Amino acid sequence: MSSPTSSLTSYRPDIASALEEFNLAMDRQGFIGHRILPVIHTRNAGGVFGKIPIEQLLQTHTTERAPGSGYARGNWQFTNDSFATVEHGWEEPVDENDRNVYAEWFNDDVDTIAGQRAFDFVLRNAELRAAALLFNATTWTGATLTTAITNEWDDATNATPIVDVTAAKAKVWALTGIWPNAVILNRTVFNNLRVTDEIKDAIASSGAGDRTLIRDITEAQIAQAFDVDHVLVAGSAKNTAKEGQAVSISSIWSNEYVMVARVGVTNDLKEPCVGRTFHWPGDNSDPLGYVEEYEEPQTRSQIIRVRHQVQEKVLYTECAHLLSNATT
Repeated sequence: MSSPTSSLTSYRPDIASALEEFNLAMDRQGFIGHRILPVIHTRNAGGVFGKIPIEQLLQTHTTERAPGSGYARGNWQFTNDSFATVEHGWEEPVDENDRNVYAEWFNDDVDTIAGQRAFDFVLRNAELRAAALLFNATTWTGATLTTAITNEWDDATNATPIVDVTAAKAKVWALTGIWPNAVILNRTVFNNLRVTDEIKDAIASSGAGDRTLIRDITEAQIAQAFDVDHVLVAGSAKNTAKEGQAVSISSIWSNEYVMVARVGVTNDLKEPCVGRTFHWPGDNSDPLGYVEEYEEPQTRSQIIRVRHQVQEKVLYTECAHLLSNATT
């Protein structure tokens, strides 16, 4: 069935407001895509933009000026890159009969529950796209962009994660002249990392004391051990089984990889970083999902829809180094 025109839909600020708390719950689940690929808003749904080649950021020039002469000037040569946002969305019907029958059983409004389901589908798919884009051995290939870890990080005695990350940081610096500010990994790899001798020794030597419980070792402490600003831990999961089959749960971000990267910290597209999420706010899109509803008379339902128009895009592969063979 065709969807209604936008003139027949209405914004649901009440559901959007209720979902602000749900946003925090999603963050606790470990959705990290937008932290690695910060959102940048665009004027158009797609187009061409200028990107400064990495090598031009590293060039040196003479700055000395002789009396009576002019000053040396920059002459940036941009390369063209492009983006093309795509609309993503999900709808949840709220049958009027179900609303009346089940309303007394739910503490939350039925519409809000439908919004949460739609919101989850939209953001979980965005997380899947980010993970597929970044934990990608086809994009990051060759010795300058990827390294296989010799001793996996689930080998607590022999693993050398600080050595591995330090070497990866040096690879990024050699290509860009920029030091990475983040280490990206999933919850399983993070838990293995916390019990490695090298990490525990580094934390103990920093003055934190002898840590014996995994839960006492935090992301901030490991970031300090790695000498980066952020350790971004993905905890999100997916069910890979087809509908109707037995559930098969796995991590959205693979156990196989760890990424050492420079992630964006400003809204400036000229800032060198591994990538961005391009978002077109036209047509009322919101990066985390715009909530609206419309009536479907033939099914006696209100349709709750969550949608956004985005593209997750790698900008500088050189701003990241992919470590493979992280954990079995």
